[in-house]
Amino acid sequence: MMIEYLNVTKTLSVNSDQAWSLIRAIGGLELWFPAIASCRVSGAGVGAERAMSLRDGAGIIDRIDEINDAERRFRYTRTVAPFACSRYLGTVEVRDDNGNTTVSWTLELDVDQAARDELVAFLTDALSDGITGLERYIKAQADIDDNNLTIA
Repeated sequence: MMIEYLNVTKTLSVNSDQAWSLIRAIGGLELWFPAIASCRVSGAGVGAERAMSLRDGAGIIDRIDEINDAERRFRYTRTVAPFACSRYLGTVEVRDDNGNTTVSWTLELDVDQAARDELVAFLTDALSDGITGLERYIKAQADIDDNNLTIA
């Protein structure tokens, strides 16, 4: 096993409060993270667990380690994963960027050397798609809200 650090950072044209609200909610990833088919949360806040199914049917379980509203930082430990790593720590940080939002998703992994390249490529793509999905979901919700406005 070897320690691997991955980071995907993107600037989104959405409100940072909305992005942070979805990240800190723990659940609902199936709504905006394309690889996730279902997400069920047990407990609340730090110590809660979320059980997810990937679109290919594989299962994942995360334990929530930190929800820091002041820093807009969310940390979790993946306790069950369908890929070759013995430790998986995820950190998501949300920053306001002059009316846009910067989302930085970092992973610290103990990776099986033989599976390293394939796993790093898979996870990098998944995180990138997840951040893009977050932006799409927020924009779609704004479009729904705009279309449901009534004039009195």
